[in-house]
Amino acid sequence: MRWYRRLHWQTLIAMIVGALTGLVFGEPAASAFGWIGDLFMKLLRMIIVPLVFTSIISGVASVGGGKALGRLFSKTLGYYVLSSLLAVMVGLLMVNLIQPGVGANMTGTVQADLPELDTATSPVQLLLDLVPKNVVAAAASADMLALIFFCIVFGAAVTTLPDGTREVVTKLFDALFRAMMRLTSGIIKFLPIGVFALITKMVATTGFDAFKALALYAVTIASGLTIHLVVTLPVLLIVLGRIAPRIHFANMREPLLIAFSTSSSGATLPVTLNTVEKNVGVSNKVASFVLPMGATVNMDGTAIFECVGALFIAQVLGFELTIMQQVVVIITALLASIGAAAVPSAGLVVIFIVLEAIGLRGPEVNLIVGSMLAIDRPLDMYRTAVNVFSDSCGAAIIARSEGEAEVDTVIR
Repeated sequence: MRWYRRLHWQTLIAMIVGALTGLVFGEPAASAFGWIGDLFMKLLRMIIVPLVFTSIISGVASVGGGKALGRLFSKTLGYYVLSSLLAVMVGLLMVNLIQPGVGANMTGTVQADLPELDTATSPVQLLLDLVPKNVVAAAASADMLALIFFCIVFGAAVTTLPDGTREVVTKLFDALFRAMMRLTSGIIKFLPIGVFALITKMVATTGFDAFKALALYAVTIASGLTIHLVVTLPVLLIVLGRIAPRIHFANMREPLLIAFSTSSSGATLPVTLNTVEKNVGVSNKVASFVLPMGATVNMDGTAIFECVGALFIAQVLGFELTIMQQVVVIITALLASIGAAAVPSAGLVVIFIVLEAIGLRGPEVNLIVGSMLAIDRPLDMYRTAVNVFSDSCGAAIIARSEGEAEVDTVIR
């Protein structure tokens, strides 16, 4: 594929052209092109509920039923929840240390012009809010925490059905998920046009002040991903699997390069499966169960992105989130990362889930998210590599726990 056909180059060119257009033509350009950016953001929001609904149910239901899988499922899910939670905590730490959005001028909006954030006021209230009174109403009102909770428990219930019935339901939701992925991929193809319009509007409104904040935001994301990749996951390898991180890194070099270049955990999955079995030494039984599930529900890099992105937007808009509101961000980012599809730029869609959970919405939020999209491609490539590496660590750790002694004993 020629370089100018690649999405990240098109997006970069769109960002440059949009910045120049906004600088040269000013407010008339914002009026002329701003509606295109708003339309693109509405398209992204449109697919959130059906994408999350089909992705989570399809992913959880596909693990299969039977008592023999119970132990393996529990270990896999436990590892993925732990690694994603640690990833969110790393993101939370970095965004509070660096504070990339504090004092940034990206919208020209003051805090007094914005609505109050609506979040749970206590842990008990948060727990109550997790359970929807009405699933349809939760979907219609974009109550994402409640919707995600329902999808997880529904998917888990599907795994307990008799084989014939479970297969029918799983195939149905898998087909719906594939259809939503086609729609999502189609919308993401228009990313350069949306970025052009949003950057034009931002530069025409605020000048180049926003780019300093965006640079700090990128540094925050990259720092969080790096810490998780070279500190958190190696510690898990050592503590839980008694595995030398140096050996595991060396054995996983090919899938990491492919994940970085494709930005898709799903596209990398065949290579990951082959490498984990042949180089890492994990049995087919463990690898074929843990890795496909991980490509669907284990998105450590995406969890970091969602946490940092939501708090960055809150900082830009002048909000100081309380401890309870940050807890909501942590839980929502953890759950929302389960609904992030294993395709390029899926996190762009899922970020709205976290924003809705703490009540961040409106044109100012859309403008900031659009600005974040413009620099997201290299960050997306990096977080995909982190996602894939976390999946491989899980497979190695679980294989060791199942008594497989040849896992990561030598560099192959």
